Amino acid sequence: MTLISSISGTRGTIGGSPGDNLTPVDAVQFAAAFALFIKDQSNNSNPTVAIGRDARPSGSWLSNIVVGTLNASGVNVVDLGLSTTPTVEVAVPALHADGGIILTASHNPANWNALKLLNSKGEFINAEEGGRLLDFAKSGDFTFPEVEATGWYRKDEGWIEKHVEMILTHPLVNLEAIKTANFKVAVDPVNSTGGLAIPILLKELGVTNVEMINGDVSGNFAHNPEPLREHLVETSQLVTQKACDLGIVVDPDVDRLAMISENGEMFGEEYTLVAIADYYMGNQAGPTVSNLSSSRALRSVTEHAGQSYFASAVGEVNVVTKMKEVGAVIGGEGNGGIIVPDFHYGRDALIGIALFLSHLAESGKKMSELRSGYPHFEMAKNKVQLKPGMNPDELISQMILKYSNEETSTIDGLKIDFSEGWVHLRKSNTEPIIRIYTESSSKEDALALAERFEKELLSLI
Repeated sequence: MTLISSISGTRGTIGGSPGDNLTPVDAVQFAAAFALFIKDQSNNSNPTVAIGRDARPSGSWLSNIVVGTLNASGVNVVDLGLSTTPTVEVAVPALHADGGIILTASHNPANWNALKLLNSKGEFINAEEGGRLLDFAKSGDFTFPEVEATGWYRKDEGWIEKHVEMILTHPLVNLEAIKTANFKVAVDPVNSTGGLAIPILLKELGVTNVEMINGDVSGNFAHNPEPLREHLVETSQLVTQKACDLGIVVDPDVDRLAMISENGEMFGEEYTLVAIADYYMGNQAGPTVSNLSSSRALRSVTEHAGQSYFASAVGEVNVVTKMKEVGAVIGGEGNGGIIVPDFHYGRDALIGIALFLSHLAESGKKMSELRSGYPHFEMAKNKVQLKPGMNPDELISQMILKYSNEETSTIDGLKIDFSEGWVHLRKSNTEPIIRIYTESSSKEDALALAERFEKELLSLI
């Protein structure tokens, strides 16, 4: 059982003892700390917060606890109900709210939940803001107002539809091309709020031939909710058995998008962003951004289009910061997280679906043909377990010295770019390990590179 509190919120398994797991006591403490933070940030004694949740079983009672704590702290609450992470993100500024909370543990199993925290722009709070909030939570120094100063509560549950309406007006969403293509689509929303949002989106896009699997919004996930190849065997089979043009898979809070080609093969989470960036740069020139652990394919496609690619530290807030810094037109993370800055600065699978379908329809290609047109890279992931007292920063510093003559980046651990591939070493924020990410032109070469650096780190230990 686990409880992890960080600058982005608090996340944990449900049940057990306070401080060890995510319990009602922990939810009250963190919600009260967020109330203090929002009051301080907005300079408003009665700020307003928008809240939404995914479908996991603990969501209902967790929402009640968080709402009650916010109200008791003098914070007004607009409850969006069952929602998606990107829907809450677009709702916060549209409602002129002072912040937002999304109750979701994203791709974690159903026995997890979390409070993910947004600022008044509907963006995840940054490291400095998160540090202040953690200080509030650790202090436990809460004073609650008297009854006349408590916050109000109201429901506003039409925001998925409003989110879809916003997507339809985006200039690069080609409604006519999508309708004309008459796609047959398989969808796996893994028993969460994608089961509400994606059918609404597809209908408005003119996609009427839809095969749904795991579409009930029960929160009882039919498979591991992380949208990876090994978890999507049944979904891939559905695509081929029903002769679909493509498959669409999202995680429980709908901020990650994975696609399946018509032959049942994964298009590749990394390549969701690559394909959409390719489409975007064909219509709007400008830089692209992904994190250091994302595929080199985005850099290749960007430079082929005559544009500039930039890498950020791992983490959505870091990608967004870099995108703003360089004026990126598109960006995201290699886990299927698409960020469209002229829409909003958050990973959004829904606009990702609309842009991907626009690209596929305009190309006139099959999914497999589209995929084969992009540079092919394979990734591998490994890790080195550290013993008590070992300092991961010191170990990585030694590797930095060893590879000082190579092309390197040290903004987040150490990334080394070789001609045949790259390796990224970074310490975990939650476990005593150093993560090893590698990429090369074949799976065998990527694995060999990962094993090589595992051995090198172990030799230092």
